[in-house]
Amino acid sequence: MIDPDTRAADWVAGTDAEAAEEAEEMPLSLRLSIADALTLGNATCGFMAVYFTTTGILIPHLTGSTETGMARNSAATAVILMLAAAIFDLFDGIVARKLRSSPMGAELDNLSDLISFGLAPAYFVLVYGMVTPGAQQKVSAVAAIVVLLAVVLRLARFSCVTMKDGMFQGMPSPFGALTVVSIVLLELPFIPTLLAIIGVAWLMVSRVEYPKPRGVLAVAMLSWIVGAMAMLAAWAFDAPGGAFLLQTGCALQVVLGAVIPLFATARRVNTFRGNRRESREARAAQLP
Repeated sequence: MIDPDTRAADWVAGTDAEAAEEAEEMPLSLRLSIADALTLGNATCGFMAVYFTTTGILIPHLTGSTETGMARNSAATAVILMLAAAIFDLFDGIVARKLRSSPMGAELDNLSDLISFGLAPAYFVLVYGMVTPGAQQKVSAVAAIVVLLAVVLRLARFSCVTMKDGMFQGMPSPFGALTVVSIVLLELPFIPTLLAIIGVAWLMVSRVEYPKPRGVLAVAMLSWIVGAMAMLAAWAFDAPGGAFLLQTGCALQVVLGAVIPLFATARRVNTFRGNRRESREARAAQLP
């Protein structure tokens, strides 16, 4: 005769063993790492940026609301969320290198970047064309599509092209997204704004080399993002000098976006000239 308590204990032990065995048999591709959790935070911030752009800027405009403060706060919140997404994107790479990343980490990173640095800024440009006096909605829609497709192509190329260590080919999508948003917030005339946005999209798919944010550069980038968040908060709450700080920060972001390619081009030209000089010297040394 079998003791019921013994049978129950055996059944519980068997259940625990089966659960442990199933956990061990779980495919590695379904296990999320800490880096993956940060990547998902990136995607969440991008989606919420779209949400605040819609509810705080587009819907009040369509319904004829005159609460300009709400639009300013929502615009600042949307951009702050994109900045937060950039922080998540910065740290998920650092954590993945220090600890580990799941086999689907690279795919999660690309999909999250597409939301936060492709869809969110493109949608921001689209809404800008709908709510700004003097802007042309259809032309703004084309510019938004150009930004989105540039990010799609850039992320796809990143997965296929092997670059030398420490360098990106083309403007990184987080940097490009923040530059596009900065151009919009500068409130320049429509045509210069449109041309600048298309220029940034071209830089994202170009062959211009950009350094990866590691070491001192990563710290500088993080400090810049935190400072930009503070400027946006001051502007959103209408603090004294908040508008000036925002315009200054946006202008610096745009200047950086324009200057880095110039330095990269100058470096490539100098490298090319140095290689030609060495080849000429080598040929001259071989002559009798």
